[in-house]
Amino acid sequence: MTKRVAVLLSGRGSNFQSLLNASLEGSLGGEISLVISNRLGAGGLSIAQNAGIETALIDHQRYPTREAFDQDLAGAIDSAQPDLVVLAGFMRILTPEFVARFSERLMNIHPSLLPLYPGLHTHQRALDNGDSHAGATVHYVTGELDGGPPVLQAKVPVNSGDDADALAARVLAVEHQIYPVAVNWHLCGRLTWEDGSLIKDGMPVPPSGELWESTS
Repeated sequence: MTKRVAVLLSGRGSNFQSLLNASLEGSLGGEISLVISNRLGAGGLSIAQNAGIETALIDHQRYPTREAFDQDLAGAIDSAQPDLVVLAGFMRILTPEFVARFSERLMNIHPSLLPLYPGLHTHQRALDNGDSHAGATVHYVTGELDGGPPVLQAKVPVNSGDDADALAARVLAVEHQIYPVAVNWHLCGRLTWEDGSLIKDGMPVPPSGELWESTS
């Protein structure tokens, strides 16, 4: 049976596009069956609709509480029965109840080399600290913001003369490369959990995740 992925997004959907491309090429390990956005006019919704993928708009502004929003969001996801829920630029902090509901099958990508720079403004923080490298991390989502177990990281050099926008563009390019790989690992059963620890192909995943190589 084909594995199913639900994608949550808030914006233009560039990471979703990379996942969709991998799905169409047969390298994702499954199909994207549902795309949900909390923002009307999100570019990712148009990409999904043009690809014939089911979409839903669940506007967080219409809900009195985060809990009420997350309850409807979870219900919509459950209706699609996904094997994995992927956050692709979804700009909402999820409640602990939501995260627990999709424990060990909720994945995110963050534009830093976690555990460095959780939260916002990651590229400027890397520049301000004089880092030689920046990058991106695919990780499972837990109740700690950007604190779930890392799966896969990719590094890019910080060049002299970089500003935050230039660095962000370089990081985004590797995000598009590593996210489909990590999703494939999950869907193909290469990632498992043992006593709360993340395992890949029978071996513990390093604390910062595997370092991406194009042949991984």
